[in-house]
Amino acid sequence: MRRVTEIGEEVLRRPCRDVTEFGTAELTALVDDMFRAMQVAEGAGLAANQVGVDLRLFVFDCHDGYGGRHVGHIANPVLEQPDPRRRRLIEDVEGCLSVPGATVVVPRTEHAVVRGFDKDGAPLVIEGRGYFARCLQHESDHLLGTVYLDRLAKRDREEALRQMDERREQVFARRAARAARLEQGERAERARTPLGG
Repeated sequence: MRRVTEIGEEVLRRPCRDVTEFGTAELTALVDDMFRAMQVAEGAGLAANQVGVDLRLFVFDCHDGYGGRHVGHIANPVLEQPDPRRRRLIEDVEGCLSVPGATVVVPRTEHAVVRGFDKDGAPLVIEGRGYFARCLQHESDHLLGTVYLDRLAKRDREEALRQMDERREQVFARRAARAARLEQGERAERARTPLGG
C-alpha cells in the first residue's frame, strides 16, 4: 500500500517529470497502486507525487454532479485554459488527500479539458464539467507542484491548516480501517480462487 504524501513534503512542491516509457509493467503497477491508495483514502483523484512518485500522471474516480461517473488515468496531461471572456468560475468546497481533513471553498472553472496519454501511450482527451472539471484542474495543479492551498487567501489557508491539525488523526484512523477491510477482502478472494484456475 502506497502512503499518501502530506503538505510540507518536498515532492508535492516541484513540477513532475514527463512519463517517457509507456506500456511497461512498472507503469501499469503504479496506476493500479494509485487507484488502490485513492480508494483507501476515499478520494476522487490522486496525482503520482501524492504517492511520492515524481511523474506527470494522475488517476480519477469522480462524479461530475450531473449524474455521470468518470474513472480513468492520464499521463503527461496538459490542461487547456479556457478563454477568460467565456470561462465561468464556480465556487465550491474542495479538499485534498495530502491536506487530510481540510475542506474550503475554491473557485474553479465549470468546464475543463486535459490532453495527454494513457499508460500504453495512446492519446487521450478528457473533458469534464462540474465537480469532475474541478478534479481535473486540481490534479493537473499537483503535477505542476501546486496545491489547492496556493489558490487561497491567507485567512482561508490558515483555516484549512487548522482543520487539518484538528481532523488529521481521525482521517488516518479511517484510512487504516479501510485499508484493513480491503486487505481482508482481497485475502478472502484469493482463498476462494483456485490456483491455476
